[in-house]
Amino acid sequence: MKEYTVAPNKDVTGWYVKIEDVAPTDLYDMRSTAIEKAEELAKGDSPSRLLILNDQHEVEEERKF
Repeated sequence: MKEYTVAPNKDVTGWYVKIEDVAPTDLYDMRSTAIEKAEELAKGDSPSRLLILNDQHEVEEERKF
């Protein structure tokens, strides 16, 4: 099962979409945009799991596809 993560950058001015918590794939200005893109990737690679982190890098929500 692949794992995707939406996490803030260091100063919380943008949001990264990461695959398998390795290197970030893309940086987005808005959290909602990053979540949409991560969902798209996760749905296309089922079974997968999406972790959405808050600005303190704590898991806020987990979604499975």
